[in-house]
Amino acid sequence: MAKRKTPFSFQVRIIHRYLGYFLAGIMAVYALSGILMIFRNTDFLKSEVTVEQKLQPDLTGANLSSKIRTAKVIEKQEGDILYFKNGTYNQKTGIAQVKKKQLPYLLQKMERLHKANTNSPLFFLNIFFGVSLLFFVLSAFWMYTPKMPIFKKGMYFAVAGVMLTVILLFV
Repeated sequence: MAKRKTPFSFQVRIIHRYLGYFLAGIMAVYALSGILMIFRNTDFLKSEVTVEQKLQPDLTGANLSSKIRTAKVIEKQEGDILYFKNGTYNQKTGIAQVKKKQLPYLLQKMERLHKANTNSPLFFLNIFFGVSLLFFVLSAFWMYTPKMPIFKKGMYFAVAGVMLTVILLFV
């Protein structure tokens, strides 16, 4: 019995299907964290927490701003206490108290997906995910033969998607 050769387009469809199932969870997390990132400059879902840091005693305004980002401008000083935006610093003890708005723990972790760079282990997940999505784009064109009406209709949708994205980039 001779073994039949499986067409390339059929093999691509199989890979596309199972890779899609595998990536479904990753895509859901990326989608949710992407939506969350839209609101990163607001206080949406954030709660205020006070963080206490032990710094060197006797720091001045200039030295303090290199340690604490929000301490660029010292608003006032009362004795040993320096007041700055969202916090205080005790020059005698070196204790700084800073109020921050933070997302809940799980949402912070999800947000890191979009902020990952080459210094983060998530970098590899981002590369894998990006390459997988690129494969999805290319393999979609092997799902149907170019002679089929559904392929031609799909091409119109693909062109519309590109055009919408380009238009939104310049708006």
